[in-house]
Amino acid sequence: MLPPIADYDKLYRAFHWQIPATFNIGPAVCDSWARTDPQRLALVHVLADGTVEEISYGWLKETSDRFANALRAHGIVRGDRVAILLPQRPEVVVAHVAIYKLGAVALPLATQFGAEALSYRLENSGAKAVITNDDGLTKLAAIRDELVNVELVVSTDGRSERAAGFGALIDRASSTFESVETTPDDPAMMIYTSGTTGPPKGALHGHRVLLGHLPGVEMPHDFFPQPGDRFWTPSDWAWAGGLLDVLLPSLYFGVPVVARRFDKFDPEEAFALMAQMRVRNAFLAPTALRMLRSTTPRHRDGLQLRTLGSGGETLGAETLEWGRAAFGLDINEFYGQTECNLVLSSCASIGVTRPGAIGKPVPGHRVAVIRPDGAAAPPGELGQIAVARPDPVMFVEYWGRARATQEKFIGDWMTTGDQGVMDEDGYFHFIGRNDDVITSSGYRIGPGEIEDCLIRHPAVALAAAVGKPDPLRTEIVKAFIVLKPGQSASDALADEIRNFVKTRLSAHEYPREIAFIDDMPMTTTGKVIRRLLRERG
Repeated sequence: MLPPIADYDKLYRAFHWQIPATFNIGPAVCDSWARTDPQRLALVHVLADGTVEEISYGWLKETSDRFANALRAHGIVRGDRVAILLPQRPEVVVAHVAIYKLGAVALPLATQFGAEALSYRLENSGAKAVITNDDGLTKLAAIRDELVNVELVVSTDGRSERAAGFGALIDRASSTFESVETTPDDPAMMIYTSGTTGPPKGALHGHRVLLGHLPGVEMPHDFFPQPGDRFWTPSDWAWAGGLLDVLLPSLYFGVPVVARRFDKFDPEEAFALMAQMRVRNAFLAPTALRMLRSTTPRHRDGLQLRTLGSGGETLGAETLEWGRAAFGLDINEFYGQTECNLVLSSCASIGVTRPGAIGKPVPGHRVAVIRPDGAAAPPGELGQIAVARPDPVMFVEYWGRARATQEKFIGDWMTTGDQGVMDEDGYFHFIGRNDDVITSSGYRIGPGEIEDCLIRHPAVALAAAVGKPDPLRTEIVKAFIVLKPGQSASDALADEIRNFVKTRLSAHEYPREIAFIDDMPMTTTGKVIRRLLRERG
């Protein structure tokens, strides 16, 4: 854990990694608490009808031990990939813990995936088993003949001709299981990249990835955990944001996690859930925060939030200012990616916060802005954000992609593909993905600042800025805008928005073209897929 030091520079110097010779995520997030306090609350599961199930660490240990035995009886062994295709619910945790205890590799899959996306990931990973429900079985039915490696399908909704029943497997299995001994580098999970810039790649992580995440969770949540903490995120547990920023670290620290299935993010329901479930800590992506900003909640007075973290895209000064007014606290922005997550962070409680910045290096991580040759760029110079190896939070490899793994590095710097600038005070500023930076009339323009300005306009709910090829200026800025309810698209409104940005930023940054759209194309993690917007022209 981070030592309780309120001075960032002293905190950074004082922290040192303590990675044991053997470490297994499964018992680390479950068994240690179950042995000392089996009734300790692990999960608060909120069902669609409002019913609340309280899940203890003791139940998690026994059920995961039973499921590990069941998987082993069906031929799952160390190193096998086991897919989990389920929404937020207790069985997801059981599956993860059981897979880790077996020494197998968890393959979390988002429930939003369609048949084609599932087929690619299951075939590319060589998954041997899938744990899902009736909704997942329906998707798998369309591609079942393609899944030549899948030998076992388990459904949490019970046995059918297409799947074994989760409950029946649990009931028949022994409640005693001895976890496989693993090293920190042994494979534990594989999370596929979002695919914002090309085909998704399977980022393989060792068991050390959980330990590597801990400082990056503690810092944006003001020295998490504190007495009374209770964590929630709408982010799917299939992604690094939900799984490694919230679920597993909370369980490791003995902090209850609120689980609630959201088929589609609803800002009013989110406010109500946080108030009713006494959520103290939340991770909300910038897009979710902007959706909260566009509603007038009935439940805001009941909120008990202590910390609110955000990452995945640029937060922007506008959303930061709104958060202070709406919640009475600073939204601590953090940064990372599937391959190497939570390496930069803000922490307002120790004075590490700056509007428009994504924070400073989290203790334990070496981060820099580098030039194409790998040399560190001086403050103020645009370059690529990079993380030095070795680092316990860093991925082991891209599954089956040795060349792509090698190309991810320049020397010992793991490149992120993100353009950024470090200022004189050591704060990092995210400019955009390499492909997202707009070149116009000799200027290099990041979309974040434009988008932050756009959402300040009272008619705008969501906005994305991209570069459109132009024979005179190389590119022009084009904005795609989703309007707030009750607003109507028109040429007059487009002109008004253009002038709104032009007078607040600069003449070279305002969007020369504006397109009003009904829905913003996003990955299942809530990131805007600007590539699809660029393709619209």
